[in-house]
Amino acid sequence: VQEPEEKRIALELLETEQAYVNRLHLLDQIFYTELMKEAKNGKTVPEEVVKMIFSNISSIYQFHAKFFLPELQKRMDDWSCNPRIGDVIQKLAPFLKMYGEYVKNFDKAVELITVWSEKSPPFQELVADIQKRKVCANLTLQHHMLEPVQRIPRYELLLKDYVQKLPPESPDRDDAEKALEMIFLVAKHSNAAIAEMERLQNLWAIYQRLGLEDDIVDPSNELIKEGPVQKISTRNNSTSEKYLFLFNNMLLYCAPKVIQVGAEFQVHLRIDVDGMKVRELKDTQFPHTFLVSGKQRTLELQARSGEEMSAWIK
Repeated sequence: VQEPEEKRIALELLETEQAYVNRLHLLDQIFYTELMKEAKNGKTVPEEVVKMIFSNISSIYQFHAKFFLPELQKRMDDWSCNPRIGDVIQKLAPFLKMYGEYVKNFDKAVELITVWSEKSPPFQELVADIQKRKVCANLTLQHHMLEPVQRIPRYELLLKDYVQKLPPESPDRDDAEKALEMIFLVAKHSNAAIAEMERLQNLWAIYQRLGLEDDIVDPSNELIKEGPVQKISTRNNSTSEKYLFLFNNMLLYCAPKVIQVGAEFQVHLRIDVDGMKVRELKDTQFPHTFLVSGKQRTLELQARSGEEMSAWIK
């Protein structure tokens, strides 16, 4: 007798979950535990570094090993009298939000492994030693760490497939569709959280370069473009080095600070985007020049090239 398609997919979910829990066990119970033990003995790297590398992997491991895998196993054992997994996945979905933290931290974690492997030979040796074990299957720590990052998209694909293959009258239809919707939202949430965090980090870095002027620190701002320009002074036919930050709502016209303590730039002028006009100036003496006029005042600026001028105007 041919197994129904949806059962085949549910079994694949169970099998990949089992393999995934083994991978989490390796990350949390072997890599993390052993590296932490050596860090505590003061032999390899600071404990803080190990914590930063592994982020919240322990919570993720506990959740899958103690809850999700056993629940899924129970469902598959009872399949013949109760063919459903939708309810279990609905219980799983809200917990997947904890992946946001792990995923967000991933690039930093990989960077820390690289940096500390160079700085601390004992750390590098211990990692290499664990990687040689059979359980690692000739793969690096970084490779194993990528697995949780890829797990949520995998759930989404399997569940999509499962819902498509379910017969219309299946008792699991409503639950499975609702579960898919929830997983879809979590996947979106995790990607959006990363993008939002990167935006805020970049924004904060820019505010620090500007000396955190109160009236411009606004978390809803978005940086569109930044870069050096020459300010043309028509009075004495000379140019001076300036720097522009263009946000969605304002243009900051700055001067590089001579003494680099704290801020990198001094904000000289803020022009609101609302009501601002920009046009090219055909000036033979100063090529690539454009005019920015706002309610506050008008600036004659020179870009380094024609392309750069067009980019600013755009």
